[in-house]
Amino acid sequence: MTTHTVNPTSTEEKLVWYGLTLTYPFFAFGGLYIMGSLIGWMIFAIVLLRWFVHGKDELAVIPNIVWLWIIGGLFMFLALLVAHLNWDLGLAKTIKSSIGWAKGWALLPLFFFLGAFVDIKPKLIIRAVCILSFHTLIFAVISFILYKAGVNGDLFVSPLQVIGGPGESFFKVSFFGFNPETGIGRWRFFTPWAPAAGFMACLFLIFSCQEKDTFWKTTAILGSFLMCLLSQSRAGWAIYIALLPVCLFSKNFRNPAWLVIFGIAIPVILLYGEPVYNWLNTTYLDLKASRPNSTRVRKTLEAIAWQRWESEAPIWGHGIVEKGPKIVEAMPIGSHHSWFGLLFVKGVVGFFALVIPLIYTSIYLLWHSLKSKICYHAALMLAVIICYSFFENLEILSFILWPALLWIGISLNPLKSGEHYA
Repeated sequence: MTTHTVNPTSTEEKLVWYGLTLTYPFFAFGGLYIMGSLIGWMIFAIVLLRWFVHGKDELAVIPNIVWLWIIGGLFMFLALLVAHLNWDLGLAKTIKSSIGWAKGWALLPLFFFLGAFVDIKPKLIIRAVCILSFHTLIFAVISFILYKAGVNGDLFVSPLQVIGGPGESFFKVSFFGFNPETGIGRWRFFTPWAPAAGFMACLFLIFSCQEKDTFWKTTAILGSFLMCLLSQSRAGWAIYIALLPVCLFSKNFRNPAWLVIFGIAIPVILLYGEPVYNWLNTTYLDLKASRPNSTRVRKTLEAIAWQRWESEAPIWGHGIVEKGPKIVEAMPIGSHHSWFGLLFVKGVVGFFALVIPLIYTSIYLLWHSLKSKICYHAALMLAVIICYSFFENLEILSFILWPALLWIGISLNPLKSGEHYA
């Protein structure tokens, strides 16, 4: 077995390391949401102090794309303030929403900045995620045994909930839950709900496949697989399966010889396109039918968010999420979908504040992924995030997405991603 020692050296690296490897201890007392929301700002404060005392490191640059994300984040904050004024929501709600912005959308430009600016070793992030995935493997085995033994999966709701957050699920500590439509066990692990666990499993897979140590790589991939499997996330299963070949055989996919293979494969796909399409369509319909109520609620929430955004607040949005009607089981309008959520809460201003830097980042990573391993895997992570933006609200889940955001930030700095420009 190959062994590779990875140790954090700076304070920033230690915060990243312990923030990831101590995920389950934080989850055990319901403090993960608080830790995940604060860790970026803690690192940022240390960066400013270090910059003031020691000056700027030669690799510490802020790429233009990161500036785009920062500007986009500020426009989201502006949309928040204007919407609160337009709807007379009051000072108390404005302060609460501002804190929510700092714990949500602001974390995207924050971690992109930290990844590009701070000296954090990529291999340290990989190893820390692998350790977390290994802990997930242990948690999955133990909790599955308890599930089979008939133990109650829910433990308690942390008293830390009084601090405030998006909902009770962010502070609930449990081994597993149940699928309300099938009655069988469904695992959310350390995430607020099961589909988010499928989301994290896909990101864990991308990190794990880069690990050099055989033990950590094997156990981490197995942990991510069980996480995806037990989450019963339809999107997670589809994305995880699609990621397996491009992660495990990434060297081959970045080889120009694959262009020849694709050149042969594309005409074959065109010739046999109809049966392939029919099979994919049948599979998609079967996945949707596996949880029909969930699909109905999502579609209704999207329709309500679109109609109310278009007719009531097209430019700046409504400023806050609102409780939905009984037909959507009182789910917040705009939840389950980042784009409809943005339109409803922050209007077209918030929508473009995300879509513009996202497009530029996607183009940059796709272009540089052929020459840079860091950019290649960052492109995969961004692809997963984009896919899940149509099923989840990225703002709410940013407190657990930060390792991927940090990695993407590293990839946006050409001095760190292995590509040097004048």
